[in-house]
This record gives sequence, structure tokens and C-alpha cells, in this order.
Amino acid sequence: MGSFKELIVYKKAFDLAMSIFAITKGFPVDEKYGLTSQIRRSSRSVCSNIAEGYRKRLYPAHFVAKASDADMENAETSVWLDFALGCGYIDEHCHREFISANEEIGRLLAHMVNNPGKYRGSR
Repeated sequence: MGSFKELIVYKKAFDLAMSIFAITKGFPVDEKYGLTSQIRRSSRSVCSNIAEGYRKRLYPAHFVAKASDADMENAETSVWLDFALGCGYIDEHCHREFISANEEIGRLLAHMVNNPGKYRGSR
């Protein structure tokens, strides 16, 4: 198995985090330390937890814990996306696209949690 960067889930999570970064540039300045910071942090944490878990994939319990952490951060991101919609910072179309990507990432992370042996490989 290659790098964590080759995983479909990592690529999709990275793309979503970058899209969130781009859209949050237009959020109000008074959200800099609030919603903007929170949604950027949680979306980026999905990627970092995937990377950390993948490096420990020879240890199934650690791998599953980090994949679960990534899923938790992904769920948090969906909440912040709901707030962004509710506050009028993103429109329905953008929200739908981001939530759709978020849900797909969640399904891929669930596969990792439920099938750690498929990711074991060797370093």
C-alpha cells in the first residue's frame, strides 16, 4: 500500500477542506475566531486523523481509533456547515454540495472503521 494521500477518502476530505477554506474567505470578519476557525479546523482535522491512523495501520485498534476520530471531525464539520447556511454565509446549493461530499466521506470512513484489515498492508 502506498501513501495515505492515495486514499480516496483522503483526497475527498482534502478537497472538501480546501473548498471550505475558499468559501470561508467570504465569511464576516467577526466570525474569524468563531465559525470560520471552527469549520476550517474540523475539516482539516479529518485529513490529519486519516494520515495519523494510516501511519499506524499495523495496529488495528489505533487505526480504528484515528479513523473514528476523523469521522467525529467530519460530523462536526457538517454541523458548522448547517450553521453557515443558517447564518446566510452559504446558499442552499453550496450547502447541499458540501453536505453531499461530507456524507460520502463519512461512508468511506465507516468502511475504514469496519474493515481495518483491508488497510493493514505493510509499510
